[in-house]
Amino acid sequence: EKLRVWEPSNAYDFGQIINAVNANKDKAACADLLTITDPKTLPVLLSNKLEGEIFLIFIQSLKHYVAGKDPGLAYQHLFYLSKAERFKVVLALLSKNEKEEVWQLFDLLSESQSDQYSLEDLESLKKVYEL
Repeated sequence: EKLRVWEPSNAYDFGQIINAVNANKDKAACADLLTITDPKTLPVLLSNKLEGEIFLIFIQSLKHYVAGKDPGLAYQHLFYLSKAERFKVVLALLSKNEKEEVWQLFDLLSESQSDQYSLEDLESLKKVYEL
C-alpha cells in the first residue's frame, strides 16, 4: 500500500513524512511529497536533517517519477536541495554508484525542455553537485 503524504507545514512534519517514506523506501510517495512541496521551502523544511539516505531517495524519486513529467520542478528541487544545510557533507560521502544516480538525473534533465532552466543553468548546477 502506497504511503499517503500531505503538504508539510513545518520542518517537524516534513521530517516525520520523510522518515516514513525512507523507512518504506517508497519513491512514489517521496515523489508525491516533492510534487506538493514548494522547492524554495526545501532548505527550511530539511533544517539540519539532510542525510545520505534522504538525499538518495530524493534523487531517485526525482529521476523515476518527477523529471519525466515536470523537468522544471525536478530542476528547482535540485537547485534548492543544494542550498540545504549539510548538502556539502552528504555530497562528499556519496559512493561512486550514488554519484552515478545523480549524473543520470542531470542527463534526463539535459534531454528535456523546460522554461524553468537553460542548459547553462544545468551545467552550473552540475558543478555545485561536483559532477
